[in-house]
Amino acid sequence: MKLLRPCLGALLAAGLFIVPTNSEAAGVRVGLGADYWIDTSAVFNFTLGVETPLAGPLTVGARFGAMIITQGNDIGIPLDLVLRANLARSGVYIEGLVGPWLVFGRGDTFRAHAAFGFGLQGKAASIGLEVGYLQPNPTVGLRLGYRF
Repeated sequence: MKLLRPCLGALLAAGLFIVPTNSEAAGVRVGLGADYWIDTSAVFNFTLGVETPLAGPLTVGARFGAMIITQGNDIGIPLDLVLRANLARSGVYIEGLVGPWLVFGRGDTFRAHAAFGFGLQGKAASIGLEVGYLQPNPTVGLRLGYRF
């Protein structure tokens, strides 16, 4: 018991030296997307994303929003976890996304979604391509984004 207090003090002191001095706030990103859901329909979406720095150029976050599927005028909610790498010197980003998308009016409400995206990142605006899978078919699309 007498050894516990010095150990806790040492851990607290080590923690103060390990904690980064600069903290970056979470970023907010709005996006517009247009996808071709192979052999199914076109899908247009508006998303809002929140991201926070993970390590170096990596950020982790989530995006959610609203979508419309043109064939049948069905609506849905895209939900994704996002891991993104901003390669600052080249102005290129790559990202991986995974999550359930809720699609209303097509029988199966929950649909699996996984995708890989890449494109060009400016100071705030980005443009890129996204290739993925939305159950039961592949998707390919264009993404426009703006980070606040």
